[in-house]
Amino acid sequence: MSAPAPSLFSPAAKAMAEKLGLKMGRANLDEFAATLLELAKANRNLVAVTSDSRGSAKLGPFGEALPRQLIEVGIAEQNLVGITAGLAAAGKKAFGVSPACFLTARSLEQIKNDVCYSDVPAVLVGISAGVSYGALGSTHHSLHDLAALRAIHNISLIVPADNFETREAIRAAAQSEQPVYLRFGKAAMYGLHKPETRYEVGKAITLRDGGDVAFIGTGETVVHCLLAAVKLAEQGLHSRVLSLHTVKPLDTGAVLRAGRECRALVTVEEHSVHGGLGEGCAAVLLQAGVSVPFRIVGIPDEDTVTGAPADIFRHYGISMEGLAEKAMHLVKGK
Repeated sequence: MSAPAPSLFSPAAKAMAEKLGLKMGRANLDEFAATLLELAKANRNLVAVTSDSRGSAKLGPFGEALPRQLIEVGIAEQNLVGITAGLAAAGKKAFGVSPACFLTARSLEQIKNDVCYSDVPAVLVGISAGVSYGALGSTHHSLHDLAALRAIHNISLIVPADNFETREAIRAAAQSEQPVYLRFGKAAMYGLHKPETRYEVGKAITLRDGGDVAFIGTGETVVHCLLAAVKLAEQGLHSRVLSLHTVKPLDTGAVLRAGRECRALVTVEEHSVHGGLGEGCAAVLLQAGVSVPFRIVGIPDEDTVTGAPADIFRHYGISMEGLAEKAMHLVKGK
């Protein structure tokens, strides 16, 4: 019998989450599948296109309930993007679903030309993103997708942090008249938001306010930012935590306010440190003339370690303990 996968959270981080009253939900990928099925039942024009990935995308129930609204193209990601674009151009609300590492590398030209430059309202869904396939190694890590797609005109990039953001992002994508890329991991996530939280594509959500250090995170890293902020509060530092669920277009106003109002700023992403959230925020600050101690936390330019996602997160400091330590050093000028 294989050992259970390590949790993304250390015992101390779990205790902190419990102290905050956070409740563990399901994986954002599961929330995506449930929300998509709900929307598809109400809209016969909504279709899902998969590349031999309905199982890993949790779309088995979708296919059983709505077999005429699910299209299987096999392991052919370029075909998947072309078919998704064609269906969208013909009036369908088409969601193309495939592992992020393959969807955004093998099919980059199709994404660029068939979807973005053709301005069709297709939704591309990168599943098992970041280091979700950790034990399978670098070939299955998706650490390039945001960098590649940020350079292409006319596509929104959304990386939800929890089940709430996932539901709202799927609903927004289903209504979008322009291309959208959604990115989901496989780990079960804590719920971060109050019921009255307002979600808007392109607008950051403030989870905690403070003026000593600002954590700007996206996706599954956001909860680690929040836990690090609480840990720092025990040491007298007051941290701002922003969930920047939309990597493109960036909420430049929120980034600039954080840079001007906080003593230090840390960006956190499950992505290469090159070309993603951190460099996007750095460009915003630099071009506005805002100078602040700044650190990008992500996956460095090296042969990425192989292991469970939890091990990779901790190795690169994407954890309550690692982020708190990095932020403290930044504030102290070390």
